[in-house]
Amino acid sequence: MSKIMEMEVVCLSTLNECTSLQSLQELKVRFLGKTGELTGLLKSIKDLPPEERPTFGAKVNELRNKLESAFAEKQSQLKEQELQRRLRDEKVDVSLVNMQPWGALHPVTLVEKTISDLLIAMGFEVLAGPEIESDWYNFQALNIPADHPARDMQDTFYITDSILLRTQTSPMQARLMEKKQPPIKMICPGKVFRSDSDASHSPVFHQIEGLVVDENITLCDLKGTLEYLASNLFGPDTQVRFRPSYFPFTEPSVEVDLTCSNCGGKGCSLCKGTGWIEVLGAGMVNPVVLESCGIDSKKYTGYAFGLGVERIAMIKYGIPDIRLFYECDLRFLKQFGK
Repeated sequence: MSKIMEMEVVCLSTLNECTSLQSLQELKVRFLGKTGELTGLLKSIKDLPPEERPTFGAKVNELRNKLESAFAEKQSQLKEQELQRRLRDEKVDVSLVNMQPWGALHPVTLVEKTISDLLIAMGFEVLAGPEIESDWYNFQALNIPADHPARDMQDTFYITDSILLRTQTSPMQARLMEKKQPPIKMICPGKVFRSDSDASHSPVFHQIEGLVVDENITLCDLKGTLEYLASNLFGPDTQVRFRPSYFPFTEPSVEVDLTCSNCGGKGCSLCKGTGWIEVLGAGMVNPVVLESCGIDSKKYTGYAFGLGVERIAMIKYGIPDIRLFYECDLRFLKQFGK
């Protein structure tokens, strides 16, 4: 019994001297742990006469309850003291100037958002499609069968014979036309993939492709849309020029040139002295494509266009190498989105 009383006095006096949660935990392990002093007392019961064991065991359990209560109370006090200390010492002066640098949109994101916002203002719906596409939607539904020479224009990443990384966002146009009858007015921004890499090409880049299908749609509607885009992106004096071209999914097809934003059409090194810069491809939706998607080509016509976001950003900001967009150089990126 004297050992019980001695342990109580020693434990409680040491407990009062604890000033941290760590020292409290160490003291608790010393007395109440699996190999602690109180456990040692319980193990010593076997050395007592049988008639003394119940009384001794009850006293030990009584001490255990008393110490556990004392430890819990002390732990609560120390936690409160620690909280008050942190509230006192870790105050933040909200009047201090925030010296963290401001973030900014990536130039590709900035241009994509600008173009999308302009087209949304014209009533275009924004849709997203899968980046892993089927050969049907990426090629065949757009009038590019397996033996079509136009496939040679796009170096494709194939996963299987019929599954690939999309080379354009046009598949979403076919997907929409299968499910919805005109009027249709949509754009699909997103990543596309082609096996090509140099100063002006990247194996991963971004496109925004647009589609309008309705009654009495003409090339004039297409040109009006592109003139609106060009004037808002490069200035009100920017002119748009169509040149005949060929794409399987449009007929007629055109290459679209803009007057050089650097020289205003007078001729410079950027436009190679021509005063014009080729920007995108477009045209009237091929009737074959309309019919394959279940749309009556005798009643409805439409136009489609596709532009490379990096291409627009390079022209707009005078960037000579597309690879600068992907090198994550802060000296380059900090110049945009101020």
